Amino acid sequence: MSERRADLHTHSTASDGAATPAVLIAQARQVGLGTVALTDHDTMAGVAEATTAGAAAGITVVAGVELSAVEGDRETHVLGLHLGEPQLLASALANLRAARGRRAEAIVTALRALGVGITLDNVLAAAGGGAVGRPHVARALIAGGWARDQRDAFDRYLATGRPGYVPKERLTMADAIALVHQAGGIAVYAHPGRDGTRERLETLRDLGLDGVEVRHPSHNAEDEARLSALADFLGLVPSGGSDWHGALEGARVLGAVTVPESWVERQTDRAHRYRDAGGGTGAWTYAAG
Repeated sequence: MSERRADLHTHSTASDGAATPAVLIAQARQVGLGTVALTDHDTMAGVAEATTAGAAAGITVVAGVELSAVEGDRETHVLGLHLGEPQLLASALANLRAARGRRAEAIVTALRALGVGITLDNVLAAAGGGAVGRPHVARALIAGGWARDQRDAFDRYLATGRPGYVPKERLTMADAIALVHQAGGIAVYAHPGRDGTRERLETLRDLGLDGVEVRHPSHNAEDEARLSALADFLGLVPSGGSDWHGALEGARVLGAVTVPESWVERQTDRAHRYRDAGGGTGAWTYAAG
């Protein structure tokens, strides 16, 4: 019997995904997954629905979240996985979502100054009550006829250096890692690609990083081999997933990138260290930048 597989990087309508948590689980069952981590941006609002659906479908749901940390000009994404005490993140995540709302409002203001006729209500409608982000601004631009598709919206308006770009309010890597530990989970460097050098991973490990996303649609075979070797050498647990946002074809369909259940077990063992220790106690702040 083949080993069950896991996809440890997915998104739902609770943030910028196109499928509800229940639909995510139904799709996971269809493609034969045994474990799925729901890692919405700055929110865990979809985890309860996914967990209920997973119990009925025989699929293990890993409680997760994706955080964006900024240091200097570099933005790094951190996956919090196996969060045993998610309620300890509630206040912090609420602050991060509020920062997302302020950023969306500033982006809309910048675009309207250019004559682009979208409103904040258009963007919030595109978010559907989930954590708002630039993909929702892109959807509003597409719906209003101001962009052809997501790529066009980012290339013309929303990417770094474009006229609608607004920097994020900053959460440091140290604080992002501390938040994850506080909730009894492990902190994983998401899709590092070529930035996942030995020096970079050593620096983050010294800040408390637990793992690295070895398998991701943006990684080629060389990236995967290098990151796997570095994870072993540095004592980091490996992870991976499709980074699914609802695509039904292409490189980022659900289950296109999977990891063995043995990796999940290694992650769970590591998470137990934080739960046994009662989570972290460090305070955190974020700053405009």
